Amino acid sequence: MAIDDDIAFFERVPTLGLLGRQALRILAIGAETRQVDRGEVLFSAGEQADGGFVIQEGSFRLSYSEEGKEVTVGPCTLLGEVALFAETRRRVTAEALEPSTVLCIPRPLFIRMLDSFPDAARRLREALASRLDDAAHEIVKVRAFLAAYESK
Repeated sequence: MAIDDDIAFFERVPTLGLLGRQALRILAIGAETRQVDRGEVLFSAGEQADGGFVIQEGSFRLSYSEEGKEVTVGPCTLLGEVALFAETRRRVTAEALEPSTVLCIPRPLFIRMLDSFPDAARRLREALASRLDDAAHEIVKVRAFLAAYESK
């Protein structure tokens, strides 16, 4: 794909679309395209994560080993979002359900992009803070529900 095509694709990815075209240009230039065969494991739960992946084509089964649940995801899904910001371990195993293409975004590239585009970093920070706030509210609701259930 051409750089402009990769930028247009990144704009459709919810988290990355917040960054703006110039910041996405940096990611598009530095991202590596990787082909993944059906049945191939992109990464396994517990592995050290060094960046994120965006599914360009195909689909993946995400297996949560601790909970024993599985989710299927497809194009425009960002896998390993936290690994773009911080050293962490993979929480899931991602296995290709069909021949697939992903764009690999290494953490150092992502951090350099944020350093170079402070407005993009601010927009991303605000969006992530809003998501965390929403999650905290949901936890409070669940806690209240469980407390009411236990008191019966």
